[in-house]
Amino acid sequence: MKLNKMVKIFTFCLFLLMIVGCNNGPKPEEEIYTVLEEVVKLEDSFKEQQNPLVELEQSEKELYDEIISLSMKDYEKIVTLSNEALSIVEERKQRIENEYESIKESQEKFKTVNDHIEKLEDEQLKEEARALVEVMNNRYESYEELYNYYTEAISYDLELYNLFQEEDLSIDILQTQIDEINTSYDQVIIANEKFNEFTEIYNQAKISFYNNAGLDIVYEDQSN
Repeated sequence: MKLNKMVKIFTFCLFLLMIVGCNNGPKPEEEIYTVLEEVVKLEDSFKEQQNPLVELEQSEKELYDEIISLSMKDYEKIVTLSNEALSIVEERKQRIENEYESIKESQEKFKTVNDHIEKLEDEQLKEEARALVEVMNNRYESYEELYNYYTEAISYDLELYNLFQEEDLSIDILQTQIDEINTSYDQVIIANEKFNEFTEIYNQAKISFYNNAGLDIVYEDQSN
């Protein structure tokens, strides 16, 4: 009787071990999915800055156009308008910093995906995941470049609207400043196109990885 009881206990313990072994947490593919979708959420603040930034840029352009249409006999109005423009530029500066912080938080979270990738058993899927990481890292690098160009352009904008408040401002100095601004924004446009391109490549690569990993993911809007 005692022996039979011991056999039953051993069999029961073995059964428990089998259950634990079969339920030891989510698969690496699922862990990767969790990280990548948390990365998306961390960029919510980044997305929230987009429309306000465009609106601020448009408002500032309208002020700029009005300023350059005036002559120095309208100096007081120029000062008033340039102060309004300075306020808008400062708000743009704050929003781009919010955007940058969101991207950096996203980047830190994304780094954790590498540990899960190495646990993948399918070598082809592992290579696909590594390629996905490379694209995303290129995206982060392109954003860093975009951020640097944009903040440089903002600094030139601030200088411009301060120059407008000088009564003895020369045309040559003003033109030099405007040329600096135009060059900066040309670089911003190129960097932004590069960032958007990497974002699109990454989004498509992520969907492909989910499909190949056998993850049944439904997208309401794949553009997001």
